[in-house]
Amino acid sequence: MNQKYNILLVEDDARIRSFMETVLTSNGYNVLETDKARTALSMAASHNPDLMLLDLGLSDMDGQQVIRSVREWSNMPIVVVSARGHESDKVTALDNGADDYVTKPFGMAELLARIRAALRNSSLRQNSSGASGTVIRIRGLMVDTEKRIVKVNDVPVHLTQIEYKIVALLSCNAGKVLTYDVILKEIWGPYASCDTQLLRVNMANIRRKIEKDPSMPEYITTEIGVGYRMADYDD
Repeated sequence: MNQKYNILLVEDDARIRSFMETVLTSNGYNVLETDKARTALSMAASHNPDLMLLDLGLSDMDGQQVIRSVREWSNMPIVVVSARGHESDKVTALDNGADDYVTKPFGMAELLARIRAALRNSSLRQNSSGASGTVIRIRGLMVDTEKRIVKVNDVPVHLTQIEYKIVALLSCNAGKVLTYDVILKEIWGPYASCDTQLLRVNMANIRRKIEKDPSMPEYITTEIGVGYRMADYDD
């Protein structure tokens, strides 16, 4: 790891917190840790960490409120690590601004992969924020957001305007789950209907055009009841 990232770990279970801190440190991350939401908010403001790992079940404030509070002033990646496995909890966290959601119990290999994806996503957003466009490569998929070109294995893919917007949105957030509601509002506007049928129809068309086997998608996977996730960026 060329850059040593600072991670703010917010977890009220001392044993889990100690285990996660040990693994994160051994993988080259600097770790700041706390078991309190209000302390986490203070540390986020004063230390400006690169990413927050957040448990939702904190003693002094619900983690959902922490996400909303951070999003009022920061785009720092937030990966939720919680025992709450209901779809409604995941959707709420992601709609509030979390970048990803990992359900306990979890494997550290999976969590480390989610952390890397969130950090890469954040870096891409920062690097492209002042540019008119960027080229995104995900396995054999190439999305040129300046020329509005999509190719799979160097073969141009002809997408409708809406299909292109969906692919570009997911590609710019590769590795991150986007909820149905977020996609609908980004593509069709803030007053878009919450009916996901139109999105599902467009997604089916997109998969027919970019996937080798639409029934087993390689690029865009469905998080059932939550939304869609584009495969992670190429290293």
